[in-house]
Amino acid sequence: MNDQVKQSLKRTLVGKVVSDKMDKTVTVLVERRVKHPLYGKIVIRSNKYHAHDEANQAKEGDTVEIQEGRPISKTKAWTVTRVVQVAQVV
Repeated sequence: MNDQVKQSLKRTLVGKVVSDKMDKTVTVLVERRVKHPLYGKIVIRSNKYHAHDEANQAKEGDTVEIQEGRPISKTKAWTVTRVVQVAQVV
C-alpha cells in the first residue's frame, strides 16, 4: 500500500465494565441517549457486549474502550483497546 498505514474502519464504543468474572473476557455495558420518536423525551438505551481482555486488566466499574473485530467465540467479537478510567475504590 505504498508505505502508508491502513486506517482501521472498525467501530469503537465506550462503556462500563459490569462483570469481569470470566477469564480474559469482560462484559461491557454501553449506554446511548436517543430521542423518543413520538414523545420527544430523551431515553437511555443500553446494550451489553462481551469483549476480549487478553491481560485481564479491566476490572468491574472501569470505563473502557472496545473495538469491533473478528468473532473470537460464540458471543465475543469485541476487544478491549484501552482502559479510559479506572473505577474509584471506596
